[in-house]
Formats: sequence, structure tokens, C-alpha cells
Amino acid sequence: MICTVVGARPNFMKMAPVILELRRRGIPQVFVHTGQHYDARMSEIFFDQLGMPQPDVYLGVGSGSHADQTARIMTAFEKTCGDYAFKRLVVAGDVNSTLACALTAAKMGIPVAHVEAGLRSFDRDMPEEINRVLTDHLSDLLFTTEPSGAENLAREGISGDKVRYVGNSMIDSLRAHLDRALTQQPWTTYGFTPGSYGVVTLHRPSNVDTPETAREIAEAIGALGADLPLIFPIHPRTLSRGGDIWNGLGGVHIVDPLGYLEFLGLMARARLVITDSGGIQEETTALGVPCLTVRLNTERPVTLTEGTNRLVAPRRDVIVESARAVLNDPPRGRIPELWDGHAAVRIVDGLA
Repeated sequence: MICTVVGARPNFMKMAPVILELRRRGIPQVFVHTGQHYDARMSEIFFDQLGMPQPDVYLGVGSGSHADQTARIMTAFEKTCGDYAFKRLVVAGDVNSTLACALTAAKMGIPVAHVEAGLRSFDRDMPEEINRVLTDHLSDLLFTTEPSGAENLAREGISGDKVRYVGNSMIDSLRAHLDRALTQQPWTTYGFTPGSYGVVTLHRPSNVDTPETAREIAEAIGALGADLPLIFPIHPRTLSRGGDIWNGLGGVHIVDPLGYLEFLGLMARARLVITDSGGIQEETTALGVPCLTVRLNTERPVTLTEGTNRLVAPRRDVIVESARAVLNDPPRGRIPELWDGHAAVRIVDGLA
């Protein structure tokens, strides 16, 4: 029996196609939700919009520090592993749930498969980097999304026999649901037409936890709001850390977190996306939408070399200058190899 795990918002889009493909083939699985993201806006709505089954096991760990949250997931998941005879664990991405479940399974002798393996920012200040490196080294089956994944794993001494280049399951979700997302025309909620607005998302501690950095970014998007109206679905973390920094920005529409379909529809018809999210770098590349990633590095280099993504430092002048350059001359990228909507089929072939 296979165990599939989700815990936080990014996991849902990556794992939904795999979970559904396992069900389609009749391969027994136990679907576990750790509850790392427990807010309905960040979690429950995705079950409905992605057509996912309800989890067989809900651990309900909630929020906490990295150590506390990881420890509570491990303790709860260990009991689940004891209740079922798992032959394989499948985890995705780089959130705390990914590492916690992989480490628990490895200690219990359960083989681990990692979806989205091999990505590296080479920045150990990012908790996600630690999670993804350790998960890769605990796994005996590693599914990569882009060529850099295999190169990084080889550099770290992981045998190529364990690695499968399968493409990007997050793009499977995007392709499966894009038409439905566009049919909703979510831009009309804000009085916009396609191509007449931009989208902003920010949540990384390096950007939102330090007041000076957050203020630089806020001033930048406020200045850009005069050029192009911006829709900013604000992450609970960003709101709690920044407070008044995000208030009163001209041309910037601050809204609550959106469901997958609403956000996908907005992003697909945006003129520009400004983000610090890893997954949105990939989604904008697949959609051909210009993207500025407010970070000094990215673990997804294919979005820079082949896609529509550009890195920008978290400074007001750099963000504003880069955005205006992109608006005047949008980058023309191409869709990376194997981002064809069939990654989950190749993943389940590898698992089978």
C-alpha cells in the first residue's frame, strides 16, 4: 500500500495529479493530510477545486515553530505508519511536512519517493532548502522536474539509478483546470479586463519579516500601482508580520487569500506577476506570463533560462525599474520539456 502526503498549499497542486492517477489505476493508497496548513482558505478549498478525495487520515498538527511543527508531524505520522502496512511513502516539494514524514518513514524502513526532487537554491538560510536536501538524501526514488535536478543530485553523490526525469506535476494541475479557471473570469470581480492588471504574492520570511525589506517592497508595489493596478491576495503570514506597511498603497488591491481556480484565472490573464513563490515561477512560465521573483536566488533555474521569470533584488528601485522594463518589453519564454500535463502518469509508472 502506498502512502501519499500533503501538508501545505504548494503540496496540493503537486500531489493531486499523482493521487488521482493512483486512484484511476486502482493502486491502493492511504492519503494523509498533516494539517500544516489548516485554514480553509489555504487548505480545504483545494480538495474541492482540484477534485481531490478527502484524506483518509488527518493529523491536524497546525502551526508552530519549525522544530515544534516538524516534531509533532513526526510523532503523529509515526502512529499512522504503525496503523498501516505502507510499502512506499510519496512526498512532494519542500515544506516541513515533506521532511517530517520522509524522516519518519525512513527510520521505520519504509522506502521514500520524492516528487520535485533535486531543486537547489544553494541558500541554507531558506528552511525549504534544508527540507529538500534532506528529503532527497532520505529517498530511494527521486522524480525531477527539470534538468538541474539530476545535475544537483549527481553532484551530491546520489546514484542516477534512483532518479527519474518526469516533468512537473504542478503543471498537470494547471493544464487540467485552466479552462475552468478562465471560465470564472475572476478579474471581473475587481472591474478589470484581461491584461489590464498585475498580481502580487509575498510570503517569504526574508521579504516580510524584516520591516526595512518589507517597506522597500511595499513602496515598490505602491509606485507600480500608479502604472498598473495590482491585485495582492495577502498571505496570513505577510499580514501578521507587516501590519500597516501594506495599507494605503495606491493602485494596490489587498484581498484575502484566493482559491486555486480564482488565483489561476487571475494569474493566467495578468500582464505581470510579482512574487517570491517557487511554484508561481513555474506556473507563470507554463502560462507565458511575465514574472518578477523578488529573491536573490531561485531553485528553479529553468524558469530563468527558458521561461518568463526574472530575479530581482528586494529593493524599491530595482523592483520598479525591472517591472517597467518588463511591461515595455515582455520576455518571450518557452515551456520546458515534459511540462506537458502528463508528469503524474510518468510518476506512477515509476512507482509501479
